[in-house]
Amino acid sequence: MKPIRTRFAPSPTGFLHVGGIRTALFAWLVARQSGGQFVLRFEDTDKKREVEGARQHLIECLRTLGLMYDEGPDIGGPHAPYVQSERLESYKRWAQKLIDSGRAYADPYTPEEVQAFREQAQKDKKPFLYRNHRPETPPAWDGTRPLRFKSDPKAYERHDEVMGDLKTGPEVVDDFILIKSDGYPTYNFAHIIDDTEMEIDLIIRGQEFLASVPNYLNLYEALGLIPPKMATMPHVLGPDGNKKLSKRDGAKDVLDYVREGFLPETLLNFIASLGWNDATEQEVFSVQELVEKFSLSHVQKSGARFDDKRLLWMNGSHIRELELDDLYQRSAGYWGPEAAGASDDYKKQVLALIQERLKYLAEIPELTKFFFVDLPVNGSLISEHKQLKKVDQGELKNLLQQARDVLAESDFSVQDLTDRLNQLLETTGQKPAVLFSLVRIATTQAPASPGLAESLALLGKERSLGRIDQQLAAL
Repeated sequence: MKPIRTRFAPSPTGFLHVGGIRTALFAWLVARQSGGQFVLRFEDTDKKREVEGARQHLIECLRTLGLMYDEGPDIGGPHAPYVQSERLESYKRWAQKLIDSGRAYADPYTPEEVQAFREQAQKDKKPFLYRNHRPETPPAWDGTRPLRFKSDPKAYERHDEVMGDLKTGPEVVDDFILIKSDGYPTYNFAHIIDDTEMEIDLIIRGQEFLASVPNYLNLYEALGLIPPKMATMPHVLGPDGNKKLSKRDGAKDVLDYVREGFLPETLLNFIASLGWNDATEQEVFSVQELVEKFSLSHVQKSGARFDDKRLLWMNGSHIRELELDDLYQRSAGYWGPEAAGASDDYKKQVLALIQERLKYLAEIPELTKFFFVDLPVNGSLISEHKQLKKVDQGELKNLLQQARDVLAESDFSVQDLTDRLNQLLETTGQKPAVLFSLVRIATTQAPASPGLAESLALLGKERSLGRIDQQLAAL
């Protein structure tokens, strides 16, 4: 495969959302797969919408997820600078080429006049096209007025790497602004210049730009340039699948997911699977597998629904694949204050017990608190338990006393505990859902826990029996 240069070119106007991460991920995968380069560029020409700190935040997101770029604003490269506001002289040079060839002109109208043209088109029930009001003798461009592209409307047939073969008519090509009156270029102009000068081979971007591509192609022709290949990503949809995912649907900053204990490799796996699969039943991929198996030809044309439950399931799957030492290193900072005095060895043993049930790292305190401190008796755990609430309180006390007597004779190895608890089932004739749940609640005061014998062994004999005594007193 020929090395392919791709780019991710966000605007520093807020946090990096899922759709943006997916665009970056797919561009990164193509570059890595082909042995090419992945370029980061900031498109910051809309100064009114720029958010302070957004640039560093975007960089942190990419680095946290492991999407390392080969060229960018903070590391430089052969095509620097990688920030549009630092490339204004380049845009002016290319704009002058268009002026000299008669393909750009100064816009003589005020915003109010343009709005009047737009409103008249609405009254006439016609689409508004600026080229219908193109001035016959525009003034010389001195930078104080917007500079517009003089389009050459025509039909286009093109191939999109995701959407396939597309056709558009001349009616969608119009005279758009190249450089605004504040001296900054528009996205429509600047990205074409940047991608040309940075030798980008493939542009991956969102569906919202699809309608503008005929205008881009018209500008490429006017500049005498060959367009890169293009791939259009369908929208990431909200949980109901009816509309584009938004903050109102619970879409979060990607770093919020990391702070909650979602693994970077999970997020990459999950985001890659939003609209892509490798034509197999496989759902959980390592990052290396994504690099090896990814293909734009397997990206679906329709939108992909964001499913929080599937993300949780996938994160649990990735957590279960980790070596214990690796998981323990990643768990640093997620333990509750009650674990502060515990040894690394004990915490690793606790982590090994909950690894199968752990869905994200921020739930470690909730799942492990009873391993470190004795919790007060919570009567509702029995009174609201599906099976235990059906059993008479006196019978529960008798059953728990029998369990205590049996456990008092154990050496508290996992095997011995397992054997004694199973023997107690036969002796009492009780269901595991009653006997084991009763012992579990008495020794953990938690609604759920890892395997009973394993938990008791780790808690130790003295602590386990003491907690059972506490529950017996409450009963």
